[in-house]
Amino acid sequence: MHPRDQTIFALSSGRAPSAIAVVRVSGPQAGLALTTLAGKLPAPRQASRRLLRDGAGQPIDDAVVLWFPGPASATGEDVAEFHVHGGRAVLSVLFAAISIIPNMRAAEPGEFTRRAFENGKLDLTEAEGLDDLIHADTDRQRRQALRQLQGLLGDRARDWRERIIEASALIEAGIDFSDEGDVPAELRSPAVKAIKALHDEITKVLAAQGHSERLREGLVVAIAGEPNVGKSTLMNQLARREVAIVSPHAGTTRDVIEVQLDLDGYPVTVIDTAGIRETDDPVEQEGVRRARARAEDADLVLWLVEGEQAVNPDALRSLRKSEGGDRSEGSVWIVRNKIDLGGRASKLSSEFGISARQGDGIPELVDALVKFASEFFGTTEGALVTRARQRELLVRTSESLRRSLDLVEDGEELAAEELRAAAYALGRLLGRVDVEDVLGAIFQKFCIGK
Repeated sequence: MHPRDQTIFALSSGRAPSAIAVVRVSGPQAGLALTTLAGKLPAPRQASRRLLRDGAGQPIDDAVVLWFPGPASATGEDVAEFHVHGGRAVLSVLFAAISIIPNMRAAEPGEFTRRAFENGKLDLTEAEGLDDLIHADTDRQRRQALRQLQGLLGDRARDWRERIIEASALIEAGIDFSDEGDVPAELRSPAVKAIKALHDEITKVLAAQGHSERLREGLVVAIAGEPNVGKSTLMNQLARREVAIVSPHAGTTRDVIEVQLDLDGYPVTVIDTAGIRETDDPVEQEGVRRARARAEDADLVLWLVEGEQAVNPDALRSLRKSEGGDRSEGSVWIVRNKIDLGGRASKLSSEFGISARQGDGIPELVDALVKFASEFFGTTEGALVTRARQRELLVRTSESLRRSLDLVEDGEELAAEELRAAAYALGRLLGRVDVEDVLGAIFQKFCIGK
């Protein structure tokens, strides 16, 4: 039997022990699992209290069971749910009782959602939204993921694809009736108008997105500088807990330390790096190398100096280099520490004065970080594009539409081929054509039971 024809089961709630655990079963044998353990099928979509028994008739647990006959279920297949007490012993016996039913096996990560996708219960953008919702750490990530799960991009993409197909039908009709004199021109005009409108619409969506897809990974902020200037103390202040060792001895931090923060709903990863200096210690040399690499890749660098100490221009110059050219001036901030001892910051917008030990200036620095994150991510409330895969396919669609407009006067056949390419790209976006190469990469990131 093909694995997709087998019935799968898994724990779909949190890790045991817990007050209640939900065990989900999906596939053709889901009804048999219910009758075997609960005695009979309950009414569809109605919770029913049952005493579960194993194959030998021994009681397992006093549980609540539900029955969702397909296709009116989350996966489109027959689905059974067992709501039991969440002890490890209860789950162990329940899993053993389910697993001996013929053609029953434990689910793989993301297999429930993949079956829902394959059975047309959700498209690929909605599946990606569900994955993002599961892994959302901040409220802004949650809201963005929920909009995707509710079909924000998928609904628009389906509408665009239908309109492309309609325009393509007009173009190809012109090819079929090319010997009818003025008929091709009459068909071409509304098709060109529709293609222009589509191209403008998709181009505006791409231009308005900013860094919205980066909201999933978050903003990366690196704290860098010479040894013993208070980088680890600043890290602890931002995290509001002791995450880095603070010592008066230079070179204490040898490796990169990361902490995840939620700044006004924006996910921010703050990196505490080793002090950047010349050293003969091979371990510290590796720490400095890693520090430079992470700081150069960060979205924002907080270069920490002590008091009114001069800033090393060569160090800043290397940090402002990036793959695409020079990093913008605003993405490296000078943070002058120990203002409680007499140091002070200039009035430049990218220079701050703080006392990492006392906490002075930290609220102002955090407010500036929130503002930077807001500008970096742009407007995410109506963001359609949340993944690089989605952006790439929309760019392909837009480019194919533009080429079809350029070619339509020279020959309908070439324009029609570009329209087919545009419709194909949107089909890949929705997961309806030729996406086997991306399905595994997407669904394997889901947790087991989802």
